[in-house]
Amino acid sequence: EINFDCIQLVAEDNGPGISDLRLAMQEGFSTASDEIREIGFGAGMGLPNINRCVDFLGIANKPEGGTVVTMRVNLGGEK
Repeated sequence: EINFDCIQLVAEDNGPGISDLRLAMQEGFSTASDEIREIGFGAGMGLPNINRCVDFLGIANKPEGGTVVTMRVNLGGEK
């Protein structure tokens, strides 16, 4: 969604959800297997990096499973 005030992106999936949102926001936390981490993925920096780059980050687990992530950047430069 793009309007005069902000750019908003909403992404959702139908996976298992995020069991501990607080933990998932900590740098370095990852649920990736050792094999995945050994090839350079699953470093646990995705959500913390997004949080630093946007004005709003909302994460919610859907009751039927999956996660909805809402990211917003204010175009006026105000948080």
